[in-house]
Amino acid sequence: MSKSKKPNEPLLFPEDPEDSTPELVDDTDENEAPVEHDHLPIQERHGPLTDLINFNFLQYASYVICERAIPNLADGLKPVQRRIMHALKEKDDGRFVKVANVVGHTMQYHPHGDASIGDALVNLTNKRYLIEGQGNFGNVFTGDRAAASRYIECRLTELARTELFNKDLTTFIPSYDGRNKEPITLPCKLPLMLMLGAEGIAVGLSTSILPHNFIELLEAQILIIQEKKKSPAVIDVLPDFQTGGIMDVSEYDKGFGKVKVRAKIEKKSNNKLVIKELPCVQNTESVISSIEDAVRRKKVQVRSIDDFTAGHVEIEITLSQGADQDKAIKALYAFTKCETSVSSRIIAIRDKRPVEMNTEQVLRENTRQLLDILFRELELRKHNLLEEFHTKTLVQIFVENRLYKLIEECKTYDAVVKAVFKGLEPFRPKLKRDVTKDDVEMLLGVRIKRISRFDIDKNRKDIEAILKELAEVEKNLKGLKAYAIKYIKALIKKYKRITPEPPRSTRSRPWTYENSRAMNSPSTLIWKRASWVTASRGKNS
Repeated sequence: MSKSKKPNEPLLFPEDPEDSTPELVDDTDENEAPVEHDHLPIQERHGPLTDLINFNFLQYASYVICERAIPNLADGLKPVQRRIMHALKEKDDGRFVKVANVVGHTMQYHPHGDASIGDALVNLTNKRYLIEGQGNFGNVFTGDRAAASRYIECRLTELARTELFNKDLTTFIPSYDGRNKEPITLPCKLPLMLMLGAEGIAVGLSTSILPHNFIELLEAQILIIQEKKKSPAVIDVLPDFQTGGIMDVSEYDKGFGKVKVRAKIEKKSNNKLVIKELPCVQNTESVISSIEDAVRRKKVQVRSIDDFTAGHVEIEITLSQGADQDKAIKALYAFTKCETSVSSRIIAIRDKRPVEMNTEQVLRENTRQLLDILFRELELRKHNLLEEFHTKTLVQIFVENRLYKLIEECKTYDAVVKAVFKGLEPFRPKLKRDVTKDDVEMLLGVRIKRISRFDIDKNRKDIEAILKELAEVEKNLKGLKAYAIKYIKALIKKYKRITPEPPRSTRSRPWTYENSRAMNSPSTLIWKRASWVTASRGKNS
């Protein structure tokens, strides 16, 4: 007798295996000839399913490349970074705002995950240039993570406010749900892609752009603008990492190849070494862990490690008694993460397509864009100044010559408009353009209170100031390159304070590579943070 199954209990095994086997029915016609597909082209042989997969894969690959992983050459930002910056600009009033609020606002433009938006925002903040943080945003030296987004705050830096945004020069598109608008790219006047660096893995390609020195990039742009066509300048900028270190660029060529970076190790006393700077992509935890591993493999003689890192890196290494400092330094470079290498390959989105470029090509494209944006800004300013001059001049003529008296006897609105047009006719040589009906309506909207208190002398001074600025704008338009150089030099002077002291974090210096001999003397390694109490060789330290 079979065991009865309890209600709602899953049937793990069929009670009758034969009953569970589906019946196979052969519905082929014996007289039907077999279909041969070998003579067909491969596209027709595979059928519609293959075409569907090919199309969808291409769509997915294009989306990942252009909309997620690869930065755009125009503003140097990935889409999530651009949306974060746009959200911060929308909420910008000079005060700090909760990161959680910014994350939620960013999701209005695209349904990124809140964790990915938060991580991208923290990453931008730690790079110093665009976002100013308040609270615990983690530590790039120790690898400590940032606090939860509800506890930390951020706002745009002055550099971002002035160099990234201009609504009049920005093209907007509807967001994913059509409720909001987001920029295609930002009108960026900085070589932002090389400043920030970027890493992205897309479908079939990846990019690894190393960060560069802000001031050096601006100085290189000046050289590009100044160069003559017959003898173009050779532009070669080197990476600069926030964690510092010493790099060898012998295998690096304008954004291609690899850079080898070493930690900066100093001798402190007879048996102590201090790591003051880290190689890129490493933090104190990974470096200390690699030193521990080297000691276990008897590659270096170390007694203890103390990590005093806070605002700057300071890892104190106490060597075993009798250990040679120079040999220990060589061993640290040879067997630990005190020396690393990082590869570089610049791929960016240009005109909706991924392109491979070198640093010089990127800088030249950024410089061309800078000149274009400056030209458009000057043209826009010229237009606004002309309109302001036109308006103030019309009001002055209207009040000073009492043209409002002409409309006292007019009985219809059309008659009023004609009377004002006729009254302004003798003053046309003083204007920069013809008078329109909108101008007349503006004059008719001037209140009597304003007319009675109209200060003619002040208005004339305002007009003189407008004409003076207008002449300066026209001068800059004619000498656009000189204006651009002046603009870049002003940027260097104003924002040099955000660059490290000395001006470059990572120094370039070639070195020889040696295979250090393993240290045979056994040693017990104990490492500690500054406040920890530990033991070495079984004795209290």
